[in-house]
Amino acid sequence: MHYYIISGESSGDFYGSKLIQSIKKSDKKAKFTCWGGINMKNQNVELVQSLNNLSFVGFWEVFLNIKTIIKNFFIAYKSIRETKPDLIILIDYPGFNFRIARFANKLNIPVFWFVAPQVWAWKEGRVKYLKKYVTKLFVIFPFELDYFLKKNIDSYYFGHPLVSTITLENKAKKKYTKPVIALMPGSRLQEVKSLLPEMLSCSSKFSDFQFVVIGVSDISVSKYKELICDHDVDLLFDKEILKITKFAIVCSGTASLELMLYNVPQVVCYKISWISFYIAKYFAKVSFISIVNILASKKLVPELIQSDCNPANICSKLRNVMKNENNIKAEYSRLIKKLGRNEPYDDIIKTIQNYLRG
Repeated sequence: MHYYIISGESSGDFYGSKLIQSIKKSDKKAKFTCWGGINMKNQNVELVQSLNNLSFVGFWEVFLNIKTIIKNFFIAYKSIRETKPDLIILIDYPGFNFRIARFANKLNIPVFWFVAPQVWAWKEGRVKYLKKYVTKLFVIFPFELDYFLKKNIDSYYFGHPLVSTITLENKAKKKYTKPVIALMPGSRLQEVKSLLPEMLSCSSKFSDFQFVVIGVSDISVSKYKELICDHDVDLLFDKEILKITKFAIVCSGTASLELMLYNVPQVVCYKISWISFYIAKYFAKVSFISIVNILASKKLVPELIQSDCNPANICSKLRNVMKNENNIKAEYSRLIKKLGRNEPYDDIIKTIQNYLRG
């Protein structure tokens, strides 16, 4: 069977690699055509496009890169027509993948979507496109299952993909004499350029801690070093360090949830262009940007957005987090229990294959 898998972000690339592993266990003759990053590439699959050419966040940022995005649509359309896959698996990345779902629907190719678009948070009108173009939807939070089933979308929840992959049992290999504060400025270059300088400014204010920048493999070491300059921080590309991390400053996104699973209290930051911010604010239906706070239904960890995301506020909120460490960790424990410990990949692939076999 020929599987066509599209991921446009770092987290989706990881999930995609896990799905490929599950497919290979049950379909020895599986063929793959993929869009993704290093994790999917390491599964020895054909990559049509890499994350470097895919990952843009914000309305204005998308506008500035519109030529690249339009080019990617035509590359995808041509590739799908030529490869004639038996099915398409879309992973998150809704701005791009909604159009792919519509295109696949015209070709009568079944579409399976993993990591549902957050229509419950903003632009709820997109629900009708999910109903029209998506064969089955696989969600990653329990509350999403209730939401989409009420919308009459064929939906499934088999657990969050990160929960089962993160374990605190084994000790991190890297050792420091001081407790660690991790800086996680995002998985996109534009996020890193925007947030890392603000985060680094705190490093001189907390001399009792070792600051560590956690990079992503899709961004070069030289790009990070340009931004780090002469700041006394380490740069690592291994999240194992989170096992011994005391606190963190993080870009809003999947990394915020990862920190919760690693039991690391955090300050969440986010910056996009002001045009993108006001458009997003107009469409938003939720009160928080961090999935940790959304799950908790309250501001469990501080959020600093746009101009509030500055060195003085980051340092101040980090001190507050240090004071509330025990309360935050207690709430983390409650939220993790709600997510469960199941690994979803095998169940997702089994559901897809059962459908295709009739």
